[in-house]
Amino acid sequence: MTEALVIVFVKNIKLGTVKTRLAKTIGDLGAFEVYTELVKITEKATSQISFDKRIYFSNSVVDYQWSNEFKAVQYGSDLGERMLNAFKDGFNAGYKKIVLIGSDLPDIDETHITKGIEALSKSDVVFGPAEDGGYYLVGLNKLIPDIFRNKPWSQPHLLYETLKELHKLDIEVSTLETLNDIDTYEDLITSNFFKSNIKLQEKIQQLND
Repeated sequence: MTEALVIVFVKNIKLGTVKTRLAKTIGDLGAFEVYTELVKITEKATSQISFDKRIYFSNSVVDYQWSNEFKAVQYGSDLGERMLNAFKDGFNAGYKKIVLIGSDLPDIDETHITKGIEALSKSDVVFGPAEDGGYYLVGLNKLIPDIFRNKPWSQPHLLYETLKELHKLDIEVSTLETLNDIDTYEDLITSNFFKSNIKLQEKIQQLND
C-alpha cells in the first residue's frame, strides 16, 4: 500500500450514454469513438504512476480496463456524493493523500497526477482547473465534505463557488495547470488530441457522411 491514492472516475462506454453534448453534433457513434480514445489516454496516464489506484465505473466493473487494479462501481445520488464516497473509502482504507480525476482529458499525463499528489504536502486541497470553469482533478489530504455538497455540477462557476467556500473556511488550496476537457464539438476540433489523430478524424467523417 502506498501513502497516496489515485481515484479514476470513468463512465461505462455504452452507446448513447457518453459525451451526450458532443453527440448532438457528431452523433452517438462519434461520441462513443471519442470517449473510447479519451479513456485509453487516461488509462495510459495512470499506468505510468507508482501510487495505488482505484477505478470507479459509473454502472458496472469492466474487466479488460485497468487490469489488476482495484475496481468498483460509483455510489451516491449525484456526482458530489459519488466523489465524496470514493474519498471516504480511500481515507478509511488508510491513505493520507488522495487525488481523483475524470476520464475525458486529452492532455492529461502522469505529471499532472504526480503534481496533484505533491501539492497535498503543503495544501489541504488541490484542484486541476478545467477551461470550462469546472475541474479535472481534485485532491485532499483530509476529508472535507463541503467540497462535494450543494455544488453547481456541470456549471461554469463550479470551481469559483467551491474556492470561495474554501476561502471562507480558511482552507489552504493549491491549483495546477488548466486543461481542457472534451464536452462539445468545438472542444474536439480545436484539440491537439483530435488534430493529431487521423484515424479518429476518418471515423468521425465516415459516420457523418
